[in-house]
Amino acid sequence: MQTTLRLIARFGLVFVLMAGLQVIASAQGRGRGAGAGRPAGPPSNVGVDRGISTSSDRSNGRADTGRSTASNRSNGRSDAGLDRARLREQNSRQADKDLRDHPGMAANLHTTANDLRSGYRTALLANPNLKFGQYVAATRLAANLGARNPNITRNAILAGLAAGKSIGQTLQDLGLSKQAAKDAEKRADREIKDAKHH
Repeated sequence: MQTTLRLIARFGLVFVLMAGLQVIASAQGRGRGAGAGRPAGPPSNVGVDRGISTSSDRSNGRADTGRSTASNRSNGRSDAGLDRARLREQNSRQADKDLRDHPGMAANLHTTANDLRSGYRTALLANPNLKFGQYVAATRLAANLGARNPNITRNAILAGLAAGKSIGQTLQDLGLSKQAAKDAEKRADREIKDAKHH
């Protein structure tokens, strides 16, 4: 009789464990479904600040405290990083708009919109303040001047801009006279304007 009770107790315990595992597996299965009315992938409005506005409410203020602590511990570097990322995003969107507004510009400058777009985004990583017009001008100047002045490249001009110099100053640093730099800038500006209007 005692042996029978032990067997029943063991079977009962096994049954309870199996039922518990079944409930857990069922709950996980429901949580993993990508369907549930949600579209796959990130929403179209993904940006640097996505979620920041609601994170404070959802975490009862802990997110604000965390961001403040990160800012203090990094002596403001985390804030500066966010500002640079926002500026890159803003400038990148403006470049996309310029290319949409002037669909023939890239071809008229003997390049493609994709090359201009991807090159500009890469340049923004080094200099988030770089404007798309400056990047296009650097590209055109390098094409116009590079054959006679091999040290005048797009990257060399972009490095001068990143150091806070103007295009004219940079061209002079790369070996042009003041007048030659001014003439080169005028020619590039004229070519870019013409490319936009054709």
